[in-house]
Amino acid sequence: MATLFSHLLVLLTLATGLVWAFDHYLLRPKRLSQVAALEANGTVALDPDKRDELLREGPIAENCHAVFPVLAVVLVLRSFLYEPFQIPSGSMMPTLLVGDFILVEKFSYGIKDPVWRKTLMETGKPERGDIAVFKYPQDPSIDYIKRVIGLPGDTVVYSNKELYIKPACPSGQGCEPLRAVSRALVNRDEFYHSGVALQRHREQLSEVTHDILINPRQRDRVEYYYPQPGTQTGEFVVPEGQYFVLGDNRDNSTDGRFWGFVDESLLVGKAVFIWMSFEFDRNADSILPGWIPTGVRFDRIGGLE
Repeated sequence: MATLFSHLLVLLTLATGLVWAFDHYLLRPKRLSQVAALEANGTVALDPDKRDELLREGPIAENCHAVFPVLAVVLVLRSFLYEPFQIPSGSMMPTLLVGDFILVEKFSYGIKDPVWRKTLMETGKPERGDIAVFKYPQDPSIDYIKRVIGLPGDTVVYSNKELYIKPACPSGQGCEPLRAVSRALVNRDEFYHSGVALQRHREQLSEVTHDILINPRQRDRVEYYYPQPGTQTGEFVVPEGQYFVLGDNRDNSTDGRFWGFVDESLLVGKAVFIWMSFEFDRNADSILPGWIPTGVRFDRIGGLE
């Protein structure tokens, strides 16, 4: 949907801009010439209102003239600076909840054109711990949001609900060994899934501290893990130019464990801010449609980490 909207926005901006330019640079000079000829001949008395009427754009050009600047500003903001997204699922709980509306910084991972997504300018690369929005590798028309865990050259292991990382070591000297990512239990009664209390852990991922959820009763679905040649089940060696991502809700997230890696060409931007958060808590017998919010979570508005 986001891709379709981007393409539609580009087409509308281009169409209204062309209509406005055609009228401004081709038709308006002709209208000016006609008015000048009438005034020079003196055959018609042109008061200000009559002159404005003769110079006025047609209804289509007039509307395009009014709409084009607005569309152009929205296109620039949305394509190159910040784009709003809505969180549709719980795969990034507890960091992001269903009903959160976030801003994604589009220029964090390079400035790309809004149609073909070719990089126009390099501005930065994802860092471990970033919350990244990207095109789903198996269907680029869908936007996904996950946390960046593995950088190019890293070895990532996920086994028995424990995360291990061995950072890339191009020089081959002084390389760090495979180490477990440290985490500490926060609580086990805040979030539930199908009646099961989820464990909330605080995880230290490089310089980023964030919380994750673990379902102690759900086994790892290792039979569905992405089978990377030359590695064991649950082991992922991140190729150059690609990234390995996980959801913070570890047992309720379809992420890199199941479909592999995110190519840097698929990166959309970095999630940086929650600008609105709606809650949808209602009883099963409520007559209101499910998409109508029941409240606003003002305490969730703010920056992300």
